[in-house]
Amino acid sequence: MAGFKIEKDLLRKGCRAVAGLDEVGRGALFGPVVAAAVVLPSEWCLRRPPAWARQINDSKLLPPTKRMELGALLLCEAEALGIGMASSAEIDERNIYWASQMAMKRAVENLTGPVDFLLVDGFALKDVHYQQMGIPQGDRKCMSIAAASIVAKVFRDGLMDAFDAVYGGYGLARNKGYGTEEHFRCLKARGPTGLHRMSFKLGRRVG
Repeated sequence: MAGFKIEKDLLRKGCRAVAGLDEVGRGALFGPVVAAAVVLPSEWCLRRPPAWARQINDSKLLPPTKRMELGALLLCEAEALGIGMASSAEIDERNIYWASQMAMKRAVENLTGPVDFLLVDGFALKDVHYQQMGIPQGDRKCMSIAAASIVAKVFRDGLMDAFDAVYGGYGLARNKGYGTEEHFRCLKARGPTGLHRMSFKLGRRVG
């Protein structure tokens, strides 16, 4: 279960604003990879968070309704938030690892408030001037990263719902762009859209 120990240690050492970073959509076949940066209130980390904050956890472990509820609360209560994306075209031009790093860098650039330390799910970011720490499975250990995973997932799911209205017939509102059996059937019948990731060799997989 995610906790505040890492943030508490950093704040007690003099950090003023610690941001958690996570991305979603890395394994999807359609659309962007989306990252979020979240700075939780320091008093949550050092003293007592509100009761609802105890429910923050890795977004993959939460049901959709709970993710939506917590995402809305985080939008209101976080000290700072930032969203970053890397498009399917960028993923195809470079690679998914580069795109995931770039989405997280953009999320930091888009933060609505100051930050002086980054807690990154997985590996630390390259070429950033902030102090940082990469934490494997950080979304299950660190509350700030877990919060970022929720915000990123809710935002990207909303994008997929909107894209479903534009690119009908692929089940995007259900599969969120991932490679479900339904999605592959639709790709075989209709072919890919301009937002499918062609570098993922979709033609070979659905041929």
